[in-house]
Amino acid sequence: MELYGKVGAWMDDHKEAMVEDIKRLVRIDSVSRPGTDGTPFGTGCLRALEEMLAIGREHGFHCENHGDIVGSIGGQEKDWENLIGFWSHLDVVPTGNGWENGPFEPVVKERFLIGRGVQDNKGPAVGILYVMQCLRELKVPLRHELCLFVGTDEERGMEDMEYYTAHYPAPKLSITPDSGFPVCYGEKGIIEGQMVTEDRVSARVVDAGGGNASNMIPDRAWALVEDSGALRRELERLLGQGGVAPERVAEGTGDTAAAAGRGDGAAGGMGAGKISYEIESGGIRITAYGTSKHSAAPHGSVNAIHELCVFLENMTSLSENDRQLFGRIGRLTREYDGEETGIAYRDEVSGQTTCAGTVLAMEEGRLSLTLNIRYAITAKDQENIEALGAYGVSNGLDWRLERNSGPNYFPKEHPAVDTLTRVYNELTGSQAESYVIGGGTYARKLPNAFSYGPGGMKESDEDREARERMFAPGHGGGHEPDEALNLRLFLEALKIYACAIVALNDVEL
Repeated sequence: MELYGKVGAWMDDHKEAMVEDIKRLVRIDSVSRPGTDGTPFGTGCLRALEEMLAIGREHGFHCENHGDIVGSIGGQEKDWENLIGFWSHLDVVPTGNGWENGPFEPVVKERFLIGRGVQDNKGPAVGILYVMQCLRELKVPLRHELCLFVGTDEERGMEDMEYYTAHYPAPKLSITPDSGFPVCYGEKGIIEGQMVTEDRVSARVVDAGGGNASNMIPDRAWALVEDSGALRRELERLLGQGGVAPERVAEGTGDTAAAAGRGDGAAGGMGAGKISYEIESGGIRITAYGTSKHSAAPHGSVNAIHELCVFLENMTSLSENDRQLFGRIGRLTREYDGEETGIAYRDEVSGQTTCAGTVLAMEEGRLSLTLNIRYAITAKDQENIEALGAYGVSNGLDWRLERNSGPNYFPKEHPAVDTLTRVYNELTGSQAESYVIGGGTYARKLPNAFSYGPGGMKESDEDREARERMFAPGHGGGHEPDEALNLRLFLEALKIYACAIVALNDVEL
């Protein structure tokens, strides 16, 4: 508790500088875009990496750029057999829609820092840097060396980690500050791929799309359909003059049963589950609105692709073939547990497999739906892949596997798990236990790795009141519009982190 008090005073003194350093990173649009401009993952990711290394040098650390892909911030000479590495990422998910503030224009409102990446994961990257500086300036004896690593492709596919581990040594123990407290010792496997309709839609369907990233439930989806009198009349009858669908229940919308006239979870000014249309020069654009969440925890969201496809499936002014094809996509997006595709599975270690349709596109007249699947740790990945292929064959769809990232499991019995969990519980008065997540972090790509905070801190009544007052449903979270970092809780988390690092003095790596 004496150390906790000293760290707390230091953090309070450095809070404003820390916020400004986070803002420097958030101002950079660092969505990973490989192959676009001669850089590994796009100019934005490289700029963010260079800015983070500049911040590290300003704070007195030795910084290295590894191939414009990964950076390290620590000591110049490293004893890899006695090194604890902290792994954060500087790339972010696409912004999506419905932001009240510019996603790359960070701003502090009350107790919240708002901007894309403040939670996931630019804020924690800067926070760990300040923890390292704090322990150095307080001259706290440490048994193990510390180094912060920052990558640039975590959200898209973690090719940055594949590059790093193929060319450079890894620390003896690696911790990713990209989860909730306490220790996350396991991560579900991830399968990504596309279900593509074998048949083409008619020429009347000019284009269709929805979603911004595989790991986000889409909050908007649309179809551009050739204009006709029959289509105009049906839309007018259902929606009014360019208006919004009347109250209805969209069958099978996960566990939300979102209704099209309901006004909660506004997305870009529209309520979740609502449909609108607009007459353009190229046709009539029909748009559905949902609420976004991370695809690792999709329950409670409203999938805009499902809302769109259910609506179009029931449009009598469309051809029977077009209606059937949209209906197939609609069935694939009606729930999140894999029941439709036959991959539903649950285990005691990691819980339920999830399966979310996240990106809709058209490929030469064929509808394509990206599936983002988080399979339970004990599930057999090849059985899942075979089941998806069989589902496609039976339903006129072509299954195209894109990625299979195996689950991560760090031994729960390792003394670091107990030590870090104990420190969190002692400092917060909690009785939390280590756990497994559906999300993917760098831990799955590194040897001897797990996640530890800094999220999941207990909110006060004032925290909850402020969050509920400031953010609409579906806003404020890590992959949501108006992504926000509670600065009070963040500083508390960093104090815990500092004490936890010192507690690891008693642990053999």
